[in-house]
Amino acid sequence: MKKFLLLVAASLLLSSTFAQTSDKKWGIGAGAGVYGTLKQGGAGFTPELYLSRYLNSRFDLMLKGNMGLFQSKLDNNLDFFNPALDLRLKLSNEAKKFRPYIYAGPGILKDNSASGVNFNIGIGSKYYVSPSTALYVDAGYINGIEVTRNTEKVRDNFLKATLGIEFDFGKAKDSDMDGVPDRKDKCPNTPAGVAVDANGCPVDTDGDGVADYIDDCPTVAGLTSLKGCPDADGDGVADKDDKCPDTPKNVKVDAKGCPIDTDGDGVADYLDKCPDTPKEAKVDAKGCPVDTDGDGIADYLDKCPTVPGVKENNGCPKEKTTEELEAENMSVEPVYFDSNKSMYKASEKVKIDKVVKLLKENNNYKVRVTSGYTDSRGSDAYNLSLSKRRVNSVVNAIMAAKIKKNRIELQKGLGKANPAATNDTEEGRALNRRVEFELVKTK
Repeated sequence: MKKFLLLVAASLLLSSTFAQTSDKKWGIGAGAGVYGTLKQGGAGFTPELYLSRYLNSRFDLMLKGNMGLFQSKLDNNLDFFNPALDLRLKLSNEAKKFRPYIYAGPGILKDNSASGVNFNIGIGSKYYVSPSTALYVDAGYINGIEVTRNTEKVRDNFLKATLGIEFDFGKAKDSDMDGVPDRKDKCPNTPAGVAVDANGCPVDTDGDGVADYIDDCPTVAGLTSLKGCPDADGDGVADKDDKCPDTPKNVKVDAKGCPIDTDGDGVADYLDKCPDTPKEAKVDAKGCPVDTDGDGIADYLDKCPTVPGVKENNGCPKEKTTEELEAENMSVEPVYFDSNKSMYKASEKVKIDKVVKLLKENNNYKVRVTSGYTDSRGSDAYNLSLSKRRVNSVVNAIMAAKIKKNRIELQKGLGKANPAATNDTEEGRALNRRVEFELVKTK
């Protein structure tokens, strides 16, 4: 019997040492109580020791040992010994402190000098005073075996009542070592060293769905595609890296979040009306090459950027022919008159002198006094006469400079016809009081 007790104790010790490391799924209980037989009565002391293993929320498996002492007539005071393997049915939710149960199972009963297979059944309850410690009380029936007592065949069936304490132990399985047991862990594969919440999931401070350990902006809600950082202008570049955080929607940007400027002229493509401008070209606000003289030829191509020209001459004015240069050189301006005067102004004499000088230098030219005019004031007849007198005053001045009459072609005065400017202002009327010249090549 002593060897058997040592074997049971060793089994309990090994079970606790090599138990599966789940969430406190092992328990060891010890108690003491009283027992008696159904036929002969009496009472004895029964110590109890058990090791239990959690199976699921409804059942535990128990390896239990009971002894009956002090009622036996034997010298060693041991009446019976009964190791059993019981199944315990839990009758309440495990979250409660008070947890009633029913148990039953087979065992081996050592009664006096005989032994055999038996069973036991009972009812009890546990009350948890801490998450790992419970007080328990139960009452049970131990079915006896047939033995010979004083040459008589007898069977002792026992009733017992026990009060004891149970200690639950075991380490919760935590595959990812985050401190949250697997059975509670909603994210069981969290990388090592990552801070987790009560559900075992990586902490997400800003609640953007990107865990802090991979969130480049853990305190500001952002986008998964940008590692948890926000993108205010929606250009695909996180605000923290965006050098142009106010870019309009749907505008293509570079790696810095700034609008693309293909030709590098400082005007973004979405605003650039001339996106292929050469790098050396100076551009306007629309990204198009500057054309200072407005001749349609950009300054970077214009050899004469401040003077309107033609494309054929690289933006410079078209080269004049000899005839054009000669005609330009032979041009003369009109001679102007004061109001109601047929004699030209003294300041206008220089123009007549130019006509005379050109005629003397160019014998193949003659002068055509094309017309004389007045302003609109006065009658038509008076103005026609005044215009003729103005023509004559100019012709007389030319002839007085020794220009032959045959080199002067005279047209009559036209009065107030063909005004050069409005007659509604003094300035306009002054431009209308004139005699016009034209130098004409004779051969």
